[in-house]
Amino acid sequence: MSTSEDRPELLGTQLFDLSGRVAIMTGAGRGLGHTMALALGAAGADLVLASRTAKELHSLGREIEELGRRAVVVPTDVTSPDACEALVKTAIEELGRLDVLVNNAGTNVRKAALEITPDEFDFVVQTNLKGYFNCARAAGRHFVEQQSGKIINLSSILGSVALPNQAAYASSKGGIEQLTKVLAVEWATEGVQVNSLAPTYFETDLTRPLYDDPERRAFIEERTPVGRWGQPHELAGAVIFLASSASDFVTGQVLHVDGGWTAW
Repeated sequence: MSTSEDRPELLGTQLFDLSGRVAIMTGAGRGLGHTMALALGAAGADLVLASRTAKELHSLGREIEELGRRAVVVPTDVTSPDACEALVKTAIEELGRLDVLVNNAGTNVRKAALEITPDEFDFVVQTNLKGYFNCARAAGRHFVEQQSGKIINLSSILGSVALPNQAAYASSKGGIEQLTKVLAVEWATEGVQVNSLAPTYFETDLTRPLYDDPERRAFIEERTPVGRWGQPHELAGAVIFLASSASDFVTGQVLHVDGGWTAW
């Protein structure tokens, strides 16, 4: 059996070094996707940045290039299987390889179960769950062939706990966690690791309306054992870990970055 003494290259920061690797980040334009993309770039990865529109991606691409990394912008509708196949193909053609997929594109319709329409429910599930499957299958086919790859699916604390007015979103996130486990089992012997990252409420522009609501803000702070919201940079270490060689024996897991919320 190999030990760390046999593999000195596995000691220290080299374990988390992403130099020479290429990662796709969907939903990269705003919020946590923006932060995670920069984190991967700072760790050495080149990035393929995807979202429905390219408007916000070009600015992020320049930030990544300022880190000395390459960045390619690919507008992508993840609800389209063909678009996801094209995204993976473009990554390989433009940057020469693909090592990591971060499924982060998502949406939400906050309505009570008796008020949300079937079309609204379908819209959330199609984007959050089927969109992840479309991209994971496209990338997974390549990863299985090359016998290596990392897939990180962004879930949420709502994949395992319930809050009112989240029927569609929570259903999609619970599905993501089960999809993660199935893909992890299917590809475990193919050198592919598939994991979920489940954050709580982080302070971003997208959550600003909730943060500015005194009642909702207080509820979240009181419900979180550490007593505060997460800050975007606090997700960086987790995504680098799951994208790097440090997690080569970790698959099918849900990593909660939630200030202790799910530990109650």
